[in-house]
Amino acid sequence: MALRSRNKVSPNFNMSSMTDIVFLLLIFFMLTSTLVSPNALKLLLPNSKSKTLEKQTISISIDKDINFYIDENQVDITELETRLINILSSELEPAIILHSDKSVDIEHVVKVMDIAYRNNYKIVLATDPS
Repeated sequence: MALRSRNKVSPNFNMSSMTDIVFLLLIFFMLTSTLVSPNALKLLLPNSKSKTLEKQTISISIDKDINFYIDENQVDITELETRLINILSSELEPAIILHSDKSVDIEHVVKVMDIAYRNNYKIVLATDPS
């Protein structure tokens, strides 16, 4: 007496659950990438076509009212150098990215660049790629 199994194994692979997972991941990454803001201050950066890829250790911003910021914390220009020394003392290759509004006079940008030069920090001026 030969007994046969009623359940047959289907050789087809169902991809519907896999595509659901892929679409959910796609939606998740699209939503989270729009929430990431590298520079929260609204500055009109000067335009440039060059691309510089420098490892950013810290960000310094100068807004149109000549307010200085380290990352997002406002700092007076007189204490900017001491704050930078304290923050960057543990870094092997400290690098600063300078965000300056395009209406800011160059003398204020040069002050920050001079501080970086005196302390042997690498500094890059951020521009708006266009």
